[in-house]
Amino acid sequence: MEEQAVEGRAVGGWTAEGPLALGDVGVSRVVELRSPFLPAGTFVPGAPEDVWHANEDWLAPDFWDPGSGRVVATVQTWVLRSEGKVVLVDTGVGNGRERPGSPHFEHLDTDFLDRLAAVGVRPEDVDVVVNTHLHGDHVGWNTRDVDGDWVPTFPNARYLVPAADHAYFGPDRGDAVREDHRMIFADSVAPVVRSGQAVLWEGAHRIDGNLVLESAPGHTPGSSVLRLDSGGERAVFVGDLLHTPVQILEPGCSSCLCEDPRQAAESRIRVLGRAADERELVVPAHFGGSGAAEVRRAGGKFEISRWAA
Repeated sequence: MEEQAVEGRAVGGWTAEGPLALGDVGVSRVVELRSPFLPAGTFVPGAPEDVWHANEDWLAPDFWDPGSGRVVATVQTWVLRSEGKVVLVDTGVGNGRERPGSPHFEHLDTDFLDRLAAVGVRPEDVDVVVNTHLHGDHVGWNTRDVDGDWVPTFPNARYLVPAADHAYFGPDRGDAVREDHRMIFADSVAPVVRSGQAVLWEGAHRIDGNLVLESAPGHTPGSSVLRLDSGGERAVFVGDLLHTPVQILEPGCSSCLCEDPRQAAESRIRVLGRAADERELVVPAHFGGSGAAEVRRAGGKFEISRWAA
């Protein structure tokens, strides 16, 4: 979910959840924001209106608010502990940002770092930061403001940045980059590149024996998924391939925020197919209720077979 999707703000009561053990990897969920976002028909324009109402008994209230018709979603970070290292998957919006095109993301002041501390992680403890893509609600806490300068929040971390997104949103494209994306890159990506902490990767990138990043383009050119395989347990952190469970039921339907909706749908169907065939737990970036689910094939589509506890 990119920053312009937000139409409300709600942070009270949502702190850390977990941990969940997947093989030898511990997983915790740290929520920065939770709120109704765009109307369902705007957010996922290709999804039939009746699919929301036909599944209202489980979509509401955690994933969809039938009263307002808005998708309920979160901005969050997944914290993984793998082979003695702390890995963060996406870093939210961040505090104190100039976001004139996204007023609900502008000048936030949340206690995200306290929530991270609640699951036992200080900024200096983080070894790896994964940005599944470079939209503003996935890179914000890459940096923080220190005396007027944006500096890396996690001083000891390697930041894994998709090379295709770095090229697409970075300064080399000049005026082809939207102004809001230019600002996001300047305050949340460029500082970790200048610090020498960024690793630009393409295709696939293995983090350790349990975790590997793989390209899944469409939402952005560099959008990626993180696969976990440990002790017979499998999961795939799918970033913004999914914004709502309705896209599991209607996998051909991309969000209004996808740079290439057709390619995003192809990536979504491929990743969900592998997840169903290999029993990978699917872990999206923005689900408002339960953060993960198992899926199975249902004809040419998919359905949810089990929610993670």
